[in-house]
Amino acid sequence: MLGLGLDSDGHKRVTTGENFALLGGSRETHEEMTEKAIRINEKLNERGKRLEEVSREEFDDIAHSVGLRRAPGKEEGH
Repeated sequence: MLGLGLDSDGHKRVTTGENFALLGGSRETHEEMTEKAIRINEKLNERGKRLEEVSREEFDDIAHSVGLRRAPGKEEGH
């Protein structure tokens, strides 16, 4: 997973972990991205699966369960 924070407070932030790299964002945005990436990994572990083993639909369900939403107009195939 790649997270890109588009807001800034002048600091450069980079966080990496299992299955994710997060770049940029204000302190608040970066912390929120980090929390959600960690929670996605926890949900994967609860299901006994690795990121590369889940379907797009299953990933979307997991992402939704941690508070991520697909951008408007970004439906499958668009």
